[in-house]
Amino acid sequence: MKGAAEMALSPIRDPRLYQIMALSGVLAFGWTARAFEIDPLQFAAVVITCCAVQWLGSFLIASRADFKSALVTSLSLTLLLRADAIWPLVAAAAIAIFSKFSIRLGGKHIFNPANIGIVTMILLTDAAWTTPGQWGTAVWFAMALAGAGLFVTYRAARIDVPLIFLGSFAALMIVRALWLGDPLSIPLLRLQNGALILFSFFMISDPKTTPDGAISRAVFAFGAALIAFILNFNFFNSDGIFYALFIMTILRPLLEWLDPAPHYRWGDPAPPLKFPVRLKPKTAAPHPAPAE
Repeated sequence: MKGAAEMALSPIRDPRLYQIMALSGVLAFGWTARAFEIDPLQFAAVVITCCAVQWLGSFLIASRADFKSALVTSLSLTLLLRADAIWPLVAAAAIAIFSKFSIRLGGKHIFNPANIGIVTMILLTDAAWTTPGQWGTAVWFAMALAGAGLFVTYRAARIDVPLIFLGSFAALMIVRALWLGDPLSIPLLRLQNGALILFSFFMISDPKTTPDGAISRAVFAFGAALIAFILNFNFFNSDGIFYALFIMTILRPLLEWLDPAPHYRWGDPAPPLKFPVRLKPKTAAPHPAPAE
């Protein structure tokens, strides 16, 4: 059951509402100006599936259904995953929301819902693919998307995650370009990709699936950047960022064991940075962390 504080959370403090508005704006822009080739029927199927599975999961654990997170997942899947048929998107949506209720440890779900839905479909089927090519490299669009993302992650007390991830990823690409003698315009152009910006500010920074401790979050973000870089440039896998996040969420419980902190609740401020890293977990009563 949700704690009284979380149930009484003011909408102004809930960062999911800002995330829904930002992602909806991107989707509307894509439909009207950039031709993202998003079928309205597919979008409707994803939203209905996410909300239906959210309701069913909440019913089974006797919890009040909160559809804000389901809408965020719906919008993320719609913007980042493509398929010719409806069923791969419906399957991704069902896997995404079902994972929140079924794959849990320490009172938290392990995987970012949209991420596990995307990774499952592109890894196990040939029926779906991601959308790095649809976004183009317009500087103004990347800056607008990043600006919205900065506001959302600030409200969610996770602004450190996208900054560390993008900073590390950019540094690795710049070092590679210098090593190969390539012009710096090449890595700078890659950083302007809308899919990368969307992933950084609206997926990897999810406060429910990033570590609660500030130090472990920094390790989490840098690890994801390093794995994504290796997959992209050593194995030429254009979906490296999604696989990188999937791997780091598996490792997240270990990071949280080394750097324990109270579980995040929607609207909480960022926890203070603590030194040194504790090698043994500190016993403390965590906040209630329902599936949502």
